[in-house]
This record gives sequence, C-alpha cells and structure tokens, in this order.
Amino acid sequence: MILDQQLTLADFIRVVRHAEPVTLSPAARERVLAARAVIEGIVEGTEAVYGVNTGFGKFASIRIAREELTQLQHNLIVSHAIGVGEALPTEVVRGMLLLRAQSLALGHSGVRVEVVEALLTLLNAGACPVVPAQGSVGASGDLAPLAHLALALIGLGETEYRGEVRPSADVLTELGLTPLVLEAKEGLALINGTQLMGSLLALALHDARILLHTANLAAAMTVEALSGSHRPFSEGVVRLRPHPGAVEVAGELRTFLRDSAIAPAHANCGKVQDAYSLRAVPQVHGATLDTLMHAERVLAIEFASVTDNPLIFPETGEVISGGNFHGQPLAVTADALKVAVAELASISERRTEQLLNPALSGLPGFLTREGGLSSGYMIAQYTAAALVSENKVLAHPASVDSIPTSANQEDHVSMGAHGARQLRQILTNAQNVLSIELMCAAQALGFQPLQAGVGVQAAFHRIRETVPPLERDRYFRPELLALREVVTSGELLRAAQEA
Repeated sequence: MILDQQLTLADFIRVVRHAEPVTLSPAARERVLAARAVIEGIVEGTEAVYGVNTGFGKFASIRIAREELTQLQHNLIVSHAIGVGEALPTEVVRGMLLLRAQSLALGHSGVRVEVVEALLTLLNAGACPVVPAQGSVGASGDLAPLAHLALALIGLGETEYRGEVRPSADVLTELGLTPLVLEAKEGLALINGTQLMGSLLALALHDARILLHTANLAAAMTVEALSGSHRPFSEGVVRLRPHPGAVEVAGELRTFLRDSAIAPAHANCGKVQDAYSLRAVPQVHGATLDTLMHAERVLAIEFASVTDNPLIFPETGEVISGGNFHGQPLAVTADALKVAVAELASISERRTEQLLNPALSGLPGFLTREGGLSSGYMIAQYTAAALVSENKVLAHPASVDSIPTSANQEDHVSMGAHGARQLRQILTNAQNVLSIELMCAAQALGFQPLQAGVGVQAAFHRIRETVPPLERDRYFRPELLALREVVTSGELLRAAQEA
C-alpha cells in the first residue's frame, strides 16, 4: 500500500492484520519536507513557538535554548512513557504505527521524512513496540501510549519481534537501523494524537460489521428453529418506518430466509405474534447498523486528519496551536458503539432463552431429549446472561467523564481510550453471546423436519462441521471456542451469503 492522503478501513485491516507492506508516496514525502522547512526556519529565528523552542503544557511559556532542543524532545518522550497495565495487543500497536505515520505524512506536523519512514520500517518488519494499555486520558491525545511507541524509535523500551520481547535497541540493530535522534518538534509530533483510540476503534468497527451481519443470520436461524413468522421483515412493514439500518437488516433477513419450507407449513398454526426478540430484529439490529454507519463516517474523517499540535502550514509559514488532538469525536463514537454492540448481545441472549425454554419454544427443555439426566444447553444461557450483564457495566459512557491535567492547562479531556478499550471487551463478549445463540439454534433446527431458508440451511451445515448434534451432555467449551472463531473470521457469514 502507498501511504498518501487517503486511508480506508479496508486498507487499515490489510496492513494491520494481513501485513501488507506500506511505502510513502512521493507526494507525501514532498509535503513532509515542506512542513519541515518551516520548523527549520523557526529554529534559525528568534520567535518563540510552542513545542518547537518552548516547554510543554504548563511549561509552554518557558523558552528553550537552541542547543537544548534535541534534549527537549528526548526528555519529552522518556518522561511521558509512563503507562501501566497489560501490553496492548499486537494488532492495536500495529494500527497505531500506521495511523501515526499517516497523520505525519499529511504534511502539517513538521517532522523529517526519516521519522515517518522509521515508523513504517517497524511496521513492515513486524517489529511491535510494547505499549502499556493504561495511561491515556484522550487529550492531548494518547500521550503516554504514543510515548511508549516512540521509545522504540530512539532505541529505548522493549519491542516484540519474531515472537520475542527484546530491548528495542537490539531489535533496531537487527533491522539495520540506528536509533533516531529527535530534532525540534519531532517528539511532540510523535505523541500528540489520537492513534490509540483510532486503532482500537478501527479494529472494533471492522469486527462489529461482521458481527452485525452474523447477528442477522443468528436471528434468522432462531426464527426458523421456532417456526417464527417472516412477515415482520417484509419490505412493506419496514418502509413505513424507513430507518436505513432497519431497511437493510430486514432485507438481509429475507435473503437468509428465502425458500423456507418451514414458514409456509405454519401459516395457520394459531400463533398471533412472536416475541420482540424475533419480531423486532430489524428495528433493534437496524439501530446498531445505523450507529456503525455513523462510526464509519467519523473514522474516515479521522484517517484523513492531522491530530498534532501545533499545526504547520507550509503555504503561509504559519504555526498555529489548536485542539485537533482532542479525542472527543472518537470518544463519543466509541461510547455509541459500546451501546450498539451491547444491544446485539442483549437481544441475542433473549433469543437463546426462547430456544431453551420449553414453555416458549415447544421444543425439548434446554434442547436435550434426556432432560434431568442431561442439562443440555442450560448453562450456555447462564454464560450469555453473565456476559450481557458485564456489558451493561462496560457500556456506561466514558466520554461523560473528565479530569483536569497539566496543572489545569488541559482542563477537559475525552477519556476516549477508556471507551475504545471497553468497546473491544464488549465486542468480545458479544461475539461469545452470538456464538452461544448459533450453537443452540443449530441444535433446535435439528428438531425441525422441514428445510430452512437457504442462508439459514447453509449456516446450519457449517455449524455442524464444528459443533456436532447434542445427544447427551459433553464438554462444550472447545466447541464454543471453535465456533466463535468461525463467527469472528466471517466464515459462517460467508457460507450463508454464498448460498
């Protein structure tokens, strides 16, 4: 991939998860050189410019001598790299490397080309700086995590390379690199930004899209297993309240349910209405889809944004301090996604209850023919309920909180990293809850004598490759984890879509 002005979510995933190499475009190189020339001019001059020849935060009024500017940038990185907690997953840090390089390559940060290329070299080599998860308040960006990222460039801290965590200096030597000596403005440019939030949000958004469509498939499978009505998903119904997400979800449900032999056979069964967790799937899942679409728009803007401070304008020579580093757009979006994804799990758990409860389903209790001697899938619902309840706590909005930092100079912060990390956990929980529903729905479909809709039937057969029919109690966890992998990879969804 050539790094220039546009970066899509698909580009991001190819690089971060599939190791597509990244190079800097000639146009980006020229932009970076032009911005750097402005910084060099300031260094040669007498004007005091924040972050170039002054201190930082509350120390912004303190002028730094020219001969100390390199030490200033070094001190900034080592003093700010004080995060704590578990190391971030490799894919999150790879996303940070890419997004930081992308922002700098837009040419309004004033770094040398060598700095951008150093980030890309680590990324392309699969060398991943060790970055603690905790320490960001989301303004001035993700300072502590990004400082740990920058440590690797100057040969400090630790870096994971080829499956082993080693001193960064050793990894740089093995890659044939010399630790960078950061010059004026470069340390600040490396840590002022929203790249932890952005990376977490991008990965979650990609996975949430897969989960949303898989949730539609799970709902269709449960509808068929329970001989539910397809009529609430008709185009005529949703067009009377045409929220885009609801219209799309209903259409996908109709596709998965096409050519069902189950629905016509129960046309006169006497049931007037299905439970909300079946009947209102377009409205509930659709609201989540609408939120995902909004998040995609926010992320597209963020991918094309400069989140540094101060900003360099090569065309005029201006250097302007602003607030582009503030994480509020991502923080609010992450909180909205937390709620939206948590709801997919919430309604899924209720559908699982519909499947397991014989008073609601008309099927054998807990989907076992040996009730009493066997518990069937009884405790699978307990696990789903536990995860749904955990999500309720995690879904509390992080962005409504703020705590002043830097002697009240930075008096409102976004807590966007908190929300994005919580979103990642909510998503994992929801993936497990949906996998439980799919496992139970497949078992329930096994009691149906008639053929389900084409998409549902294809998904049923794919699940059966991983989870065999339940004849008597057995150890379920390995099967659930294996099914979860089929779900999160998108393999189950593809099987249904291809059918």
